[in-house]
Amino acid sequence: MTTARSLLVDPESPGYYHCISRCVRRAWLCGTDPYNGKSYEHRREWVEGRLLELAEIFAVGLYAYAVMSNHVHVVVRIDPHATFAWSNEEVAQRWVRLFPATVEGEVDFAACEVKEQNLLGNPERLEICRQRLGSLAWFMHSLNEPIARRANREDACTGRFWEGRYKCQALLDDAAVLTCMSYVDLNPIRARVAENLETSVHTSALQRIRAIENDARVASIPLSGIRSISSNASLPLSVADYLDVIDWTARLTRADKRRAISATEPPILRKLGLSERQWSTQTLGTETRYARAIGCAQTLIEKARSMGQCWMKGVSGARSLMRLRPT
Repeated sequence: MTTARSLLVDPESPGYYHCISRCVRRAWLCGTDPYNGKSYEHRREWVEGRLLELAEIFAVGLYAYAVMSNHVHVVVRIDPHATFAWSNEEVAQRWVRLFPATVEGEVDFAACEVKEQNLLGNPERLEICRQRLGSLAWFMHSLNEPIARRANREDACTGRFWEGRYKCQALLDDAAVLTCMSYVDLNPIRARVAENLETSVHTSALQRIRAIENDARVASIPLSGIRSISSNASLPLSVADYLDVIDWTARLTRADKRRAISATEPPILRKLGLSERQWSTQTLGTETRYARAIGCAQTLIEKARSMGQCWMKGVSGARSLMRLRPT
């Protein structure tokens, strides 16, 4: 039985979420379709570009993403409280940037200015826009709908492009966020479409690698969202440490690289209180061991109670992992 999304995602509280959107009818979002041999590789840039743009508009932190052939993974931190600090003018500018006035498919800047002024003159509408700019549902809507319309125009067809509503998992603690981010960034390597992080195109891992190449100081800053000007939340490790731990994790997930595993596990595992077994099991079990939420047994039980449930998938597995906790 499905659960109301409003029970999983608290619209008034900050939180981390893992969202997945899949295409319908074996449709290919990107890459080369094996059924007709047609390449849709250029669509990866559509999705990645839209994600990075939305990270600058919404009150979100974009922590991880991977654009695959027929699905997209996104890890975000939504922060509804951040919108309260924005002026009315900033809210209007962000909303018009999100939904600009167009003429024959081209942005009409004069009309956009008029749209901003009209929005500023309508306080009730402005407050609705403020709330939506701090909404996970509107973030995903603003990602998926334009991509679907653009792909349908290119394919000269109509109808659904995405497989129903996006799947969503609440990430309840730092370990859940980091293991899920690793799972997302390692998607191309697990799917054997990339050999390493440097060749994992259209992922957040490659974005961070390029950022370090452009400015070495990025390596030492705390890990936070990409292009996120609304969320200052950071995780308990640096960008370089994160890249090191997912590179190490990649060797665990690829059987042909097992001999290359370092004898010393990354220090962040100890900091999080996780063993190598716990880290790899939770990372690889992101979509199989858990359903609506990921976290330790206690946080999963608390989340279940807040949703009016007696239990939640993943509690038993989380308890078994506790027995592997390093001393």
